[in-house]
Amino acid sequence: MSFETLGLDPAILKSLQDAGYDTPTDVQARAIPPALAGRDLMVSSSTGSGKTASFVLPALQRILAARGDNTKRREKGMVYGPRILVLAPTRELAMQVDKAAITYGRHVQGLRVATVVGGVPYGGQLKALRGPLDVLIATPGRLLDHLNSGKAILEHVEMLVLDEADRMLDMGFIDDIRYIADQLPEARQTVMYSATFAGHVGRLAQDLLREPEKIEVASHTDTHENIEQRLHWADNGAHKNALLDHILTERDMEQAVVFTSTQRDADWLADRLADMGHAAAALHGGMPQGRRTRVLQGLRNRQLRVLVATDVAARGIDVPTISHVINYGLPMKAEDYVHRIGRTGRAGRNGLAVTLAERMDTGMIRRIQQFTTQNIPVATIAGLEPKTPEPRIFAARPEGKFGGKPFGGRPNGGGFHKGGFHNKGGFGGHKGGGFDRDAARPAPRGEGFATRGPDGFAPRGPFDREAPRPERRDNPFGNRAQDGAPRHAFDRAPADRGHNAGFAPRKPAGGPGAPKGGFGGKPQRPRQGGFSR
Repeated sequence: MSFETLGLDPAILKSLQDAGYDTPTDVQARAIPPALAGRDLMVSSSTGSGKTASFVLPALQRILAARGDNTKRREKGMVYGPRILVLAPTRELAMQVDKAAITYGRHVQGLRVATVVGGVPYGGQLKALRGPLDVLIATPGRLLDHLNSGKAILEHVEMLVLDEADRMLDMGFIDDIRYIADQLPEARQTVMYSATFAGHVGRLAQDLLREPEKIEVASHTDTHENIEQRLHWADNGAHKNALLDHILTERDMEQAVVFTSTQRDADWLADRLADMGHAAAALHGGMPQGRRTRVLQGLRNRQLRVLVATDVAARGIDVPTISHVINYGLPMKAEDYVHRIGRTGRAGRNGLAVTLAERMDTGMIRRIQQFTTQNIPVATIAGLEPKTPEPRIFAARPEGKFGGKPFGGRPNGGGFHKGGFHNKGGFGGHKGGGFDRDAARPAPRGEGFATRGPDGFAPRGPFDREAPRPERRDNPFGNRAQDGAPRHAFDRAPADRGHNAGFAPRKPAGGPGAPKGGFGGKPQRPRQGGFSR
């Protein structure tokens, strides 16, 4: 099948030809025809499968078909909003959709695309909303701000696209999405993309879609044939750092995305790698949008070799030269593991996904293997083998067996299971309470963080070998220059990383102002024999 057989406009076909695309992917071949027919869709597709083009191309077709109708474009003194509205969970994903719309609409005369996301000044967005508009791409929070101020008009939206709807709901946007949908015409076409349509995502689809056609191209249980997965067990934080250093110095490593569990860990690890000479930078939701844009541009231009990112910030990164994905900190949800490894192996290339886990991560590894119904092969590096025995993890089985409980536990949750008392709710009256080691938790920051020396470097520890390391060099993304410049080109001012910054000094016990005895500031009554009253 070719794009010509899908019935697309010649202007769109010419843009696809200029971009080097001649054959649609599976999701494009199955989703574009019903989308062109105006059907509502529920599409489940994995990352890197070409899902963005599967809704951008029908949207452009709808714009071209309506070009003869100018009553909804713009009248004197009145502003009418876009025909196509795309909601995305993150700024990076919204920018990716914006890039796709411009690429595939290159030969669509007068195409107007605007992006409305948080972390960006309002001025440029207000100017874009005032003029004629074809496609509006937005994150729910910022679009809600413009709706409440009356600057965004959605009365003439003909097609609504919810990209990664499951992620938007996980981020707490369900009420915002419902409110935005209420502002749209009821006769619109709605297309929803999600990794799963179970639970609250399925209920939202029932409320917003009309007799939708379900398309499942790839699920979380599919094997990633072009992505090699490995699991390395680490004894502690120092051992994990040694494994990471070795992987980043391999010859076949072009570019890598290293995932951490928290924003603070991302900043710390990016600084550590920069001090070692890597062209590294952090990317997370706590950074200003301008700096995030510069970091992504440096990654695409191959000025950056290592990107240290959190789950939310990495959504929507589409860089074909990313050869390695390294899970330094495990995800909080098993679903995020699939999205993480999808950053590599894109555009038909091969990729490597490496997970660095400690014994306390055994529960999350088990849940990932249960979610994907696949075992992650365990590997070792010569000279960096773990000294502690490998944790026992049961083989992955499809979801639904054993009542959805972790393998090895009793179906009713009773008894003693893997270090936790699951006595029908455990301590506190909730299932898995008390000492549930399998509960999701952030990955530790490593021993080296708390014991860094005065020079800022963590001790190498017994697991470090004499592996080759990149030479220190003054580069715009990594180590600090000799003249005292910031260690990152994206930093405008060095941040105060003091642990107790902003807190008043604590008064010494027993000092001035301390109670004269007792616990409530009152002196205790002395005992007079027997029991005190």
